[in-house]
Amino acid sequence: MAHPSHYAQTMPNKIAAVFIPGGREITYLRLEEGANRVANLLRSAGIKTGDAVLFCVENCPEFLYLGWGCQRAGVVFTPASTKLSAEDLRYIARDCGARAVFVSVAAVSSAGLLAADFGSAACFALGGDIPGFERLEDALRACPVTSIHDPARGREMMYSSGTTGRPKGVRKPIPPISFHDMDPRDASFASKPGVDTSMVYLCTSPLYHAAPHRNVSATLAFGGTAVVMEHFDAVQALHAMEKFRVTHSLWVPTMFHRLLRLDAGLRMQFDLSSHRLAMHGAAPCPIHIKETMIEWWGPILEEYYAGTEGIGACSISSLEWLAHKGSVGRAVEGIVHILADDENEVASGSTGTVYFESDAKFAYWNDTGKTAASRSKQGWWTYGDIGHLDEEGYLYLSDRRDFTIISGGVNIYPQEIENILVTDERVLDVAVFGLPDDEYGEAVHAVVQVERQPGAPHALAGELKDLCRSKLGPLRVPRSFSFVLEFPRLPTGKLQKKLLRDTLIRSMQPSSAGI
Repeated sequence: MAHPSHYAQTMPNKIAAVFIPGGREITYLRLEEGANRVANLLRSAGIKTGDAVLFCVENCPEFLYLGWGCQRAGVVFTPASTKLSAEDLRYIARDCGARAVFVSVAAVSSAGLLAADFGSAACFALGGDIPGFERLEDALRACPVTSIHDPARGREMMYSSGTTGRPKGVRKPIPPISFHDMDPRDASFASKPGVDTSMVYLCTSPLYHAAPHRNVSATLAFGGTAVVMEHFDAVQALHAMEKFRVTHSLWVPTMFHRLLRLDAGLRMQFDLSSHRLAMHGAAPCPIHIKETMIEWWGPILEEYYAGTEGIGACSISSLEWLAHKGSVGRAVEGIVHILADDENEVASGSTGTVYFESDAKFAYWNDTGKTAASRSKQGWWTYGDIGHLDEEGYLYLSDRRDFTIISGGVNIYPQEIENILVTDERVLDVAVFGLPDDEYGEAVHAVVQVERQPGAPHALAGELKDLCRSKLGPLRVPRSFSFVLEFPRLPTGKLQKKLLRDTLIRSMQPSSAGI
């Protein structure tokens, strides 16, 4: 492994990345020139090593130019979600202290966006005009393609997805290495099969998320080719896998679900024989979905459990998973501990909060309280998930700690209920959470995603209750149900359960069916 700048010299005309369906391609030479232009632009704008930079750009070549340009200019850069409102973008810019802001007109609602919103930050617009912003295309053309005189290692500061609250920046120290040295985080990627200059990696998700960003960066660091989807589409993904002979890929369970909803005859038309490793994570994968994917693609699925904070990770191969269905694997970074509410360790098989013992160093930016709340008395870190370990050290997740339902003084973990409900073929997806209840404190409620609204919702609710009663104690059986056609989701496919719950609580009139 080297660095994209190395491949710009040794194989300048090799395709570093292609963006689909638009078809824009960049070679390693163009990537090097684009990154150098960005680094020079930052220096000309007065941006120094250690300063903060924010960019809100869709999956496109400019995203890579910005990322690699920042990486060699020694800055702390934040790729922001393209789903942000102008207000949210202003908030993150203020929170991270951005001294330069890059905004794609196509990626964010720029209505009402002004350069004055970002104080003294240098502001650049891609693909159009925003009042007070300089056009990025013009600014880059005026910059040299040669290296800046003072290159230094930079690092991203990603913001958490915010599924349980407002996004928080995760600040980690910049490693004391040259910008063209191996990123220590790529060591685990290097151990995967077929990771070399011949690899072709399919990126199915927005690059502003941690895992897609890291995997594309690692692909380019190894001299491979990244096939980056501008937006996810199931058929387009299969077509890309066949056309570009994709070897590695990254998915979330929602994408698996969409792939499996395609006609079986259509799915089988595509030649996926080049595919060696399909990684997935970010959300729980229903057992029956994963079983079907392994039947289709073979035992090439690898599930991971990690987070933006980088405090530890678990991983599980297909063959391991088939023997430990529902597990997210054993620790590959750090040591997993399960702690009770008093922060004492519990026995194997007992449920508690998942912590990682590791030497990770991070802090939630501008939030010492949240940082402290994520650490145990032993100095271990948590992503905020509930789960248990089996006797072999395999981790099974129950849910987010924030979504634990306390009903009649009993802790109820929604994922246990969700795993049962999704086995019904009429259930596309499900979200279980607690709603306020005068008698029990919280009552279990299930929101079920269906293909079409049921003609007899009370009857369907009753049948789903019976399914739960056959496998769960009475307190865990949902007291009420809602049926929806779509769930609110983040671009990664993560369900926005908090938004769903808050909306129901505000109305307190869920489409209840059955008691």
